[in-house]
Amino acid sequence: MDANTFPSELVEAQTAWYATYQELADTPPAHGTAIHRRRLQELSRRIAGHPYWQTAAGTPAARMALKELARTKAQS
Repeated sequence: MDANTFPSELVEAQTAWYATYQELADTPPAHGTAIHRRRLQELSRRIAGHPYWQTAAGTPAARMALKELARTKAQS
């Protein structure tokens, strides 16, 4: 799937999800992880509820392609 077919705000939200997940993984529990967990929940809602998924292009394969694209962006 071409990366340009995803709305930019959807790619940004998924990329932020991966970055936040990494921050959560790197934060010791004693230093407070609630902010990261709340951020992950909010990003998950925005991603899952995005209107893109209601279009013909919003297939399970597209979800995987978005995740792969965002994971690559988050790691760079």
